[in-house]
Amino acid sequence: MITMRRSMKTRETLETHVKVDLEIDGSGKSSVNTGLGFLDHMLESVARHGLLDLEVEARGDLEVDDHHTVEDVALTLGEALREALGDKSGIRRMAHAMVPMDDALATVALDLSGRPYTVLELEFDDAVIGDVKSQNIGHFIESLAVSAAMNIHASVRGRNDHHKAEALFKALALAIRDAVRVEHGEIPSTKGKL
Repeated sequence: MITMRRSMKTRETLETHVKVDLEIDGSGKSSVNTGLGFLDHMLESVARHGLLDLEVEARGDLEVDDHHTVEDVALTLGEALREALGDKSGIRRMAHAMVPMDDALATVALDLSGRPYTVLELEFDDAVIGDVKSQNIGHFIESLAVSAAMNIHASVRGRNDHHKAEALFKALALAIRDAVRVEHGEIPSTKGKL
């Protein structure tokens, strides 16, 4: 029997206030308000395609720019994911996904290994996508990997930056969905611990 895999995390700094409520074994419903419409759209996509129930409420110093909000939302989401997984008994652990979106193609491979590391091949043509600086798309992935203690390799190619970013977040969602799937009762490591 699977126990409820859920976590509620809060992060408060002088720059941001972030609350995340994450249920891994959800139905894909979400309520997201970060003050950044494009980030909200990406997180809603992660919830929907990852079948995660996700609530995110964030207030940040958007008068400065989007960096602190993007980073702290990713850090808080990663902490919630790590906590909700517990000792990771029975999970598949490693997964990958490839997602096309019109001209764009994104690939994400990840390992919930307990060892944070990222390798990113992301190029965006525009400085800003919606209301998020394109450089912060990769920073979101890096921050998530650090706080969730996971290894992520991600790449995307295409012409339209919105399509590239959205395909990337959908691939991330599908890879997470597959990696957290419970397949057995053992910790998925020859070390006996993750």
